[in-house]
Amino acid sequence: MGYNFAPQPVNVEPFKNLKFFKKRKKHWFDLIKDINLNLAPAQLTFRADIQRQFGAVRPRSIGSDKYKIPETYDKYLVFQRDYILRWNFTRSINFDFTASNNSRVDEPYGRLDTKEKKDTVWKRLINGGRNTLYSHTGNISYTLPTAKFPLLDWTSVNLKYQVTYRWIGASRLAIELGNILENSQSKEATVQLDFTKLYSKSKFFQAIDQPRVEGPKAERLTRTDTIFRKVTKNGVKVKEIKRLKIKRIKDPNAMPDIGIMGRVFGKLISSVKQVNASYSETGNTRLPGYMDSSQYVGQNWRSMQPGIDFLSGRQPDTAWLNKAGRSGVISKSNEFNSLFQQSFNQRLTLTAQLEPVRDLTISVNLNKTFNKDYTELYKDTTGTGNNFGHLSPYGGGGFDISFIAFKTLFGSFDPNQISGTFTKFQDYRQVISQRLGKLNPYSAAVPVGDNYAYGYNRYAIDVLIPAFIAAYTGNDPGKVALIKQSNPSIKSNPFGSILPMPNWKIDYNGLSRIKGLDKIFSNVTVSHGYTGSLSMNGFTSALLYRDIDRFGYPSFFDTVSKNYVPYFLVPNITIQEQFAPIFGIDMMFTNQFQAKVEFVKQRTLSLSLVDFQLSETRSSEFSIGAGYRKKGLKLFGGLKLPKFLSKDGSSKMDNEINFRFDLRVRDNVTVNNRLDQVATLPTGGSKEVTLTPSIDYFLNSRINIKLFFDQRRVTPYISSSAPIINTRAGVQVRVSLAQ
Repeated sequence: MGYNFAPQPVNVEPFKNLKFFKKRKKHWFDLIKDINLNLAPAQLTFRADIQRQFGAVRPRSIGSDKYKIPETYDKYLVFQRDYILRWNFTRSINFDFTASNNSRVDEPYGRLDTKEKKDTVWKRLINGGRNTLYSHTGNISYTLPTAKFPLLDWTSVNLKYQVTYRWIGASRLAIELGNILENSQSKEATVQLDFTKLYSKSKFFQAIDQPRVEGPKAERLTRTDTIFRKVTKNGVKVKEIKRLKIKRIKDPNAMPDIGIMGRVFGKLISSVKQVNASYSETGNTRLPGYMDSSQYVGQNWRSMQPGIDFLSGRQPDTAWLNKAGRSGVISKSNEFNSLFQQSFNQRLTLTAQLEPVRDLTISVNLNKTFNKDYTELYKDTTGTGNNFGHLSPYGGGGFDISFIAFKTLFGSFDPNQISGTFTKFQDYRQVISQRLGKLNPYSAAVPVGDNYAYGYNRYAIDVLIPAFIAAYTGNDPGKVALIKQSNPSIKSNPFGSILPMPNWKIDYNGLSRIKGLDKIFSNVTVSHGYTGSLSMNGFTSALLYRDIDRFGYPSFFDTVSKNYVPYFLVPNITIQEQFAPIFGIDMMFTNQFQAKVEFVKQRTLSLSLVDFQLSETRSSEFSIGAGYRKKGLKLFGGLKLPKFLSKDGSSKMDNEINFRFDLRVRDNVTVNNRLDQVATLPTGGSKEVTLTPSIDYFLNSRINIKLFFDQRRVTPYISSSAPIINTRAGVQVRVSLAQ
């Protein structure tokens, strides 16, 4: 059974027809004039499905019927209800809610062969049965009315909130272990800034976007007014001309005349064309051992559990859990051992498009991702309901941001010697250790015996990560960000002080517009780009972490490592960067000849915080590509093509032939450096040369003939690897039978 109601919207706009707003040519009052409210939902749907199954098995006795074998039954009665509500409260506020409730009608044992049994089933069915699973999903989106303001109509801001909730009934064989609650919360915000629309509001920026008109200026329009005065002549007052007043008539649509310097200045100011930003965060919670039932919208309205806030997506914290334990809605069974689980994901993306001068495009992007998981056993250890504890807390996650570290990329590098940057990394550890020692009250009270603070020696994780970042980014170790040593909530980021940095891509294709070059090139693109990232994935919380006085710093001193045990243990930190390319040029000539040259440089740094060694991989790649396309090639000796290959029977081919040549030379090396060791260990590397010429001839739209040669030479830099040469050559004929 189902019901669907989808009426026409009933919009109420109380200020739309007021004369005060109709007479206004400007749009300053559009926000008030366009206030609207929809009194009718867009959709209201209800559906109920009842599924009944009954089966009886009666074994047949062979022989004596003295002992009758009882029947066995396979029966169930399932009642599922689905709900949908969609309501556009206004043109910018949209709400969507869907819910599903699964229940089971418990039947008396055996066949329904008595009136009492049938009445019991009907009564339970009318009451909705026993809930086994309930879930709902809600979405609400809101578009900020920035378009209603003339000063902000170039912006667009969208907000979205989504919530999910699930109540999963417990097994009838383990009711004391409780039900399961799950919820999630998702927040998202997007911002779009169209600066081109903003600049169009100014005639100054409109003028600099148009080419300057050379030559004599247009004649100005003027208006001459005659001013009279009264004078007395022979006793009679008469009017005579006092003077002529010439007024300049301004053209409201005329553009100002901007000089060269003004245009350059204006182009720089208006170089930002578009900016897009998005931010999202998602949280999930799974709470086992929940003892209360589910009624309407997933909540027991008598006990008000689990609460409107939880139904709406609130992610519970320690205080919420403690309150639930005191309310008696968490299982007290000694056999309860299911973990309370939470997860959190955060993402930030920012992109911008710049055009300082014509044909020069700069794309800038910045991003950050952070994820975190948390589990604990929230259990009453006595079974009385008065001794709930947060047992075995454990957290972990990952962190990744766009980054810049090229200051140390172009320094001298010898795979057989320790680099100067690695030496700085080792020296910076003392600076970081002293900073941490002064900040940590537990360490400041202990006298320092060497250049390292108490609890922060040369192999402490809190020391190594900032020292590594400072050394390989070329920054001051006294100012580099430190790791936070607290975890107040699932959203807290221990690496939040390490900020993302922008990456970029630059393209310029204006060379073909230069007079003289436009006859040689049809298109020339000069490119440059840089991408970099810093990531720390797989970090986990330390079970031995202690902060006795809650200073926000570790207090437990490990006598084996001689360090304070930090809150999070990070197994690895990685920095990846590449200039792709440092310089690249792609040229298309007017005679259909194409050439491309690129130089790419890459570096990957991976610091292991388990065995304290740094793996550094460097590579550089130089590539050259050329191609030529020709149509209508002549045959040798002026021979004519057969009629089925040529429409006019001439000696020219109707289709085209493509020549291609690509050469790539790649040089890469991998070196391992162990902290406080005087030697370096090259572990890999090679020089690769790839040569790939080819000829493609398209006989017609169905037949393609290709001659190719592909050779790759690998010359390793270490003796444990052998040189490799791979060569492929041949002819390919492709025939398409498609209609």
